[in-house]
Amino acid sequence: MGKYIELTSANFDATTKEGVSLVDFWAPWCGPCRMIAPVIDELAGDFEGKANICKVNTDEEQDLAVKYGIRSIPTIIFMKDGEVKDQLIGATSKQALTDKINSLL
Repeated sequence: MGKYIELTSANFDATTKEGVSLVDFWAPWCGPCRMIAPVIDELAGDFEGKANICKVNTDEEQDLAVKYGIRSIPTIIFMKDGEVKDQLIGATSKQALTDKINSLL
């Protein structure tokens, strides 16, 4: 089973510059973030080798949250070749996330 990628300022650009990436901006104290965490884990397995499934802890990486205009969490951004293509705010279904990723592949 695949594992999501923990993103930091050091590896964000290198990880997201090629292909499709889902980036979940979250924090440990956020209830809805904890609710969708198992879904993010499942997606990492489902899309292993096809898309990057990533998480950014906004408590530890505030500069990334500011750079991408994250005002509330969870916010999930969808990137293709380093460009933000779409975003969802709040907890959402696995199917909605799967559909968004597939539309970019």
